[in-house]
Amino acid sequence: MNSNRFLSCTYIALSIVMSSCSVQKSQVPGASKTEVLQVINKVNTNWQTKNAPQERAFWDVAAYHTGNMEAYSITKNEAYREYSETWAVHNQWKGAKSDNKSGWKYSYGEKDDYVLFGDWQICFQTYIDLYNLEKDDKKIARAREVMEYQMSTPKNDYWWWADGLYMVMPVMTKLYKLTGNKQYLDKLHEYFSYANSIMYDNEEKLYFRDAKYVYPKHKSASGKKDFWARGDGWVFAGLAKVLKDLPKEDAHRAEYITKFKGMALAIKQSQQAEGYWTRSILDPVHAPGPETSGTAFFTYGMLWGINNGYLNKKEYLPVVIKSWAYLTKVALQADGTVGYVQPIGERAIPGQVVNQKSTANFGVGAFLLASAEMYRFLELND
Repeated sequence: MNSNRFLSCTYIALSIVMSSCSVQKSQVPGASKTEVLQVINKVNTNWQTKNAPQERAFWDVAAYHTGNMEAYSITKNEAYREYSETWAVHNQWKGAKSDNKSGWKYSYGEKDDYVLFGDWQICFQTYIDLYNLEKDDKKIARAREVMEYQMSTPKNDYWWWADGLYMVMPVMTKLYKLTGNKQYLDKLHEYFSYANSIMYDNEEKLYFRDAKYVYPKHKSASGKKDFWARGDGWVFAGLAKVLKDLPKEDAHRAEYITKFKGMALAIKQSQQAEGYWTRSILDPVHAPGPETSGTAFFTYGMLWGINNGYLNKKEYLPVVIKSWAYLTKVALQADGTVGYVQPIGERAIPGQVVNQKSTANFGVGAFLLASAEMYRFLELND
């Protein structure tokens, strides 16, 4: 071999090696820790600048705060912690505020007597997170009062809609970690079993939003099973949070893992080429086009699964790469607004307009969850 040909071959070989190393160092194109921090701060500063923290403790606001606390855990920006603390104080560290236990309800309701309705209990996640940063029993007193009363009742049908699994399952595991009271884990499984009995589809490994939407009673525009993206996003993210805090020896741990992995595969297989998930997961023509809240919850769950060894990185990272590109290049607007968030609802609605101006507090929260978990992924894979 002449010297020029040898040098040429050597150059090609070195280029291949260097290219391989480059791919290894930047496993998600356009995502470095610095860039992800910039995204978190851009989105969260934009939201907090435009929205005062003195709002009620209902699910939509509280879902934002679950994302804000994750943003704080990454950035240590005290303004973020103070924002959630101000919100908690404004709400007296309560959800629904009634003290008349005999009148507490858990069907849908936005008034103060719906104390046992999960949409008024998600706030406890953030109160517990704030307690863990600075111990003060008043922060968790109401959470314990409400959940311990609920567990004292013989009822098990508290979680009758998919969203409730994100709202309350993590409250149960967080309170178990604080108190060591095993009843939290026993009731978690009892309530979860009821939810599975009315809205889990064993064939597709996905959740209908609630019993009204179970196939074939309800069908998508194309006559298919209609799984709502945000609804399944709530469940998938909720399972990740449960597994994070669930003790390794829990008797039902394998069941939660099986549900989580089954959902991950179904979600992976239904991703659109552009990186997002349509509002009706298995019927893209039902409500076509991008949607951010479901996509962000799916991205968070998959990243958490990869980061914690539940999901194979080689299999699931390509899914995350596409969804992260959608979240940061399409959903994220120049001023930090998170767009393409389907408004408050309970299903995919044909003809409903969702565009770059469509934003909401819970969508921002989901985006922050995904961004914080992306930062952790990059830390683990430096």
